Amino acid sequence: MTAEIDNITIEDKKLLKKGVRLPIMEEFYSIQGEGFNTGKPAYFIRVGGCDVGCHWCDVKESWNPNLHPLTNIEQIISNIQNYPAKSIVITGGEPLIYNLDYLTQKLANNGVEVFLETSGAHPLTGIWHWICLSPKKNLPPLAEVYNRANELKVIIHNKDDMKWAESHAEKVEEDCKLYLQPEWSNREKVMPMIIDYVMENPKWSISLQTHKYLQIP
Repeated sequence: MTAEIDNITIEDKKLLKKGVRLPIMEEFYSIQGEGFNTGKPAYFIRVGGCDVGCHWCDVKESWNPNLHPLTNIEQIISNIQNYPAKSIVITGGEPLIYNLDYLTQKLANNGVEVFLETSGAHPLTGIWHWICLSPKKNLPPLAEVYNRANELKVIIHNKDDMKWAESHAEKVEEDCKLYLQPEWSNREKVMPMIIDYVMENPKWSISLQTHKYLQIP
């Protein structure tokens, strides 16, 4: 896993540092399938590069930023104009590897909601209407992201992950929404356990990857 971009010009390195260009794996208009904003139409911007490296990640092709072209933010803004999107989701990879101030300011200027999906392992940049924190075991979130999270979404792979989820719930603000989400490849095994746990601990809700059931991106 890597987040280092090789073989780019000095000028590109400067633009990357400023967030004027970013390695973009894909952009698409779809329906948000997970967490608090499930069911909302949204334009997704998937940034390439991740140094967290979860073994169950379903977009491992996003890890290496060298596989994805450095894209001008103005081009991304132009692409969005082709859709009636009112909500924009910045995801990855791990988007906070990069400076997201420039991108999110441009989006905010266009009057859209801007949502972040992050592991929280890197310093927070950008202007956000909603932050979904999904902590990972390899690299823990920073305190500043816990404090700003609107939503805590913990992926459950086994029974021990319940205690791990509670340890993160203790670190977010009181009004943060709490979700347990079954890891997709293990969902049939862990779903009954999650249902029982949520019924016994109603501060939690269940998040499902509904976009996979709907067979959409």
